Amino acid sequence: MRPLGVIGHLSSDVVAGAPPRIGGGPWHAARAARTLGQHALVAAKCGEEERAPFLRQLAALGLPVSVVAEGRTTAFSFSYDADGVRTMAVDAIGEPWRLDELPASFARVEWVQVAPLLRGDFPIEVLERLARGRRLLFDGQGLVRVRALGPLALDGAFEPELLRFVTVLKLAEEEANAILGGAPLEELLGLGVPEVVVTFGLAGSLVLARSVAERIRAHPVRADPTGAGDAFSVAYLAGRASGHSPVSAARRATALVAALLAGGRR
Repeated sequence: MRPLGVIGHLSSDVVAGAPPRIGGGPWHAARAARTLGQHALVAAKCGEEERAPFLRQLAALGLPVSVVAEGRTTAFSFSYDADGVRTMAVDAIGEPWRLDELPASFARVEWVQVAPLLRGDFPIEVLERLARGRRLLFDGQGLVRVRALGPLALDGAFEPELLRFVTVLKLAEEEANAILGGAPLEELLGLGVPEVVVTFGLAGSLVLARSVAERIRAHPVRADPTGAGDAFSVAYLAGRASGHSPVSAARRATALVAALLAGGRR
């Protein structure tokens, strides 16, 4: 089976006042892919200062990886309350991806997980190039997270043209609400994306595809959920790439995330 692709920004994360640590979609998705035994090609972007240490940590996972560096690394500080609700701030903003930075190795890839951290991380022309001959899962963070320093803000003022190149849109519940403004989640299919998956943190997911609208339940796990959405995405793509339906792929991905969280809790 052909490998999956994962592309996105790395971040420097400060969680509950602890020392900065590596984060971002490529990191969390690569860790999940290794757990799955899924072959994946990983492309990441960060600031020049963090490139060497971040590359070492990614390479240690044993997957083919490339890291491009420019400017600063996107940085966040955040914490979780007893119910798992996250409070988050943007402390630094990285540079968007450019056409000349896209990895040549993705010529072998059919399914790609696109993992932005903020709106504008992937300009339209970059998404268009990535989508040539490939199917993209796009993380909704790149639609609704406002590109500004300070407390993280969400709104629905994204460019709809971006979605022309997306096969699967993955949204956290709060991201879906930022787009819909309180309307029923089923209205997300009006965006024109063939498959939409809404995740509910520790409570499962909702799959919307054609005439399908099915809620996937999960057993709650009390653990640090950082990166769970990225792990879900790579597991979902692995399922779809191997022939599973959207609902079956979401069930598999939900189970994987629960297992990862339970393992990390010990």
